[in-house]
Amino acid sequence: MKLTDNEIRDIVKLLEAGKPLPEKYRFLLFEEKREVELVWNGKTNEVCNVVLPFQIIEQVDEPRAEKDVKIQGDLFDPASGRQLKGWTNKLIWGDNKLILASLKNGPLREEIEKQGGIKLIYIDPPFDVGADFSMDIEIGGDTFTKKPSILEELAYRDTWGKGADSFISMIYERLVLMWDLLADDGSIYVHCDWRLNSYMRCILNEVFGETNYRNEIMWKRATGASNTKGSQYPRDADHILYYTKSRSSYYQRQFGKYSENTLVNYRYDDNDGRGPYRLRDCRDYSEESIRKFEGEGRVVRGKNDALNLKQYLSDKPGITIGVCWTDIKDISGHNEESVSYATQKPEALLERIVNASSKVDELIADFFCGSGTTAAVAEKLGRKWITADLGKFAIHTTRKRMIGVQRQLKQEGKPYRAFEILNLGKYERQHFIGINPDLREAQKQKQIEEKEKAFVDLILRAYRAEPVSGFASFHGKKAGRLVVVGPVNLPVTRLFVEEIILECRQKHLTKVDILAFDFEMGLFPNILDEAKAKGIDIAPKYIPPEVFDKRAVEKNQVVFHDVAFIEVKPHVKKNTLAIELTDFSVFHSQDSIAAAEATLKNNGSKIVIEKGQIVKVSKDKNGIVTREVLTKHWTDWIDYWSVDFDFESKREIIRVPIQSPEPSPPAPLPESEGRFEERWTGDYIFENEWQSFRTKKDRKLELKSVAQECTPGRRKVAVKVVDIFGNDTMKVIEVTV
Repeated sequence: MKLTDNEIRDIVKLLEAGKPLPEKYRFLLFEEKREVELVWNGKTNEVCNVVLPFQIIEQVDEPRAEKDVKIQGDLFDPASGRQLKGWTNKLIWGDNKLILASLKNGPLREEIEKQGGIKLIYIDPPFDVGADFSMDIEIGGDTFTKKPSILEELAYRDTWGKGADSFISMIYERLVLMWDLLADDGSIYVHCDWRLNSYMRCILNEVFGETNYRNEIMWKRATGASNTKGSQYPRDADHILYYTKSRSSYYQRQFGKYSENTLVNYRYDDNDGRGPYRLRDCRDYSEESIRKFEGEGRVVRGKNDALNLKQYLSDKPGITIGVCWTDIKDISGHNEESVSYATQKPEALLERIVNASSKVDELIADFFCGSGTTAAVAEKLGRKWITADLGKFAIHTTRKRMIGVQRQLKQEGKPYRAFEILNLGKYERQHFIGINPDLREAQKQKQIEEKEKAFVDLILRAYRAEPVSGFASFHGKKAGRLVVVGPVNLPVTRLFVEEIILECRQKHLTKVDILAFDFEMGLFPNILDEAKAKGIDIAPKYIPPEVFDKRAVEKNQVVFHDVAFIEVKPHVKKNTLAIELTDFSVFHSQDSIAAAEATLKNNGSKIVIEKGQIVKVSKDKNGIVTREVLTKHWTDWIDYWSVDFDFESKREIIRVPIQSPEPSPPAPLPESEGRFEERWTGDYIFENEWQSFRTKKDRKLELKSVAQECTPGRRKVAVKVVDIFGNDTMKVIEVTV
């Protein structure tokens, strides 16, 4: 480092004045090998290194049989349909930053490495600033736009709160984690569009290295001449950036169909079984090659003894695919593949990528899985897979899609694997969004406490509860019940509820309300039943978005909704058991009828949810308002339901760092080798043995399961219902067979 006396004086003056140093000093003070670098507000080399245990909340092995078909006897148990051995594919719900860090540093890393590592990653991140987790839901002949949940809104704010700076910061940290997870001979494809293509290229150069850039694929997704009246060329193509981790990556050339103009040239056929051919001059071939071709009967003498080579259409599988992909159409609403998911990509696009950069039985991943196209293609092409998404609706859409793929492959007699749905079982306590990252640690902690207190006060005020003190878990009280407010940016987990139960038992408390924006999948009803057995009545309630509306709070218009409620009826006949779904109650709300009526213009309409009913509010040309209830029956709320006929047959085991004090399990299991040990959480895995769900083609829903043969005795049966927004609810009943 060589600085002049003037430069040293300037630096000292600026530091004493508390002013930032000019950019030129960065290169003078610190050795920097990169000549070109993308810089953004908040850039840091630090990445998340938290390790959280994965909890299996549902397992789907052998799908329900539509008719008698032969199952894979070497992989699945013929009697139970359970997968016996090998890798189980993984669909993970949660923040992919925490998921990636936990995969990288946690016990699942060992399992991934046993499969040879992740050979291919494809991601299609939310590069559109309008991608805010809203979704369109079909209700009869109408479409209702479901607003994002508070947690999804916070994720959107983290991604786009400061425009491109926020997105780049978000994707950079995740790409660094993906680089670490990717096998040394692995590849990554990043899907983006014109808005962020140039930034993404710079980030990938920095993370994967400029020498590992392989190509940029242009996919012309639109078939017609869109925006023909515009003042610029149509934006009808996406970019897919292709990088590898090293020079030793796998690549298999891909071929497309010959055009009609090419095929007409293959007009000769000797009817010798070798098919049509065309003739080409032999002048460019050596004498040795020509003799070889003559021995194969491929040389024809023409006029003036000119030698021509027979080039058969079968010599090549097709035309070599380059980087301009114009032969794959985008998904339209009428496409058979469509699952009505806004960002869904066509399977043909993923098939080409998966075939080009992975082999059969290798592991591939997608950490922004959306509608589940990557998982569906991987399963059909015989690859193992890991996919993840923050949206519950994305997880639910992928679950239904993968069960459909399993059913299809089973019927065709083709191989497939079981898959499991996981979430992160224990979160580090994260706090209210909006902490200034430039503060010192002590100041940061103080601001965290202030923000968290303000958030709790806001929720208590909206719930009309009084604040309390002297408790570890409880924040308020209302009508003889204590009140707990869950975290603002995370779902309430089992561990969170266990801490509440522990304090209730220590202080002899019996009635608790838990207020939360979301609850982890599979949390209910087990944890509530455990609390009830200990004399504790826990009432979980959803915090509505209206809590942030000051006027609604002041007018006492904020309604905290109960979780959904299921009623079922068992049908026992000799040694068989069938389950009938008899009722499902939900308490969602979005907007209000009164607000819609007040703001609608003539000839307008709006669909709202109020007190568990979806209502279409319309105003005609004369200003006359009408209301139409679209959810005419309780079944209209259900998109999917499934049954585990022997719920307590499989314990939920997590692997945690050895000597870790959390979570405190009811029953420790023997230690495994290495840095982790196995523990039983006290809960059980929902094993999906029968399911019925709506698809775009078939909207019917069966309300009674098939009769399952069971061993005599008493057993617990679990029923899971997923509503049209992707929220799941479970009920456990005891049945004697």
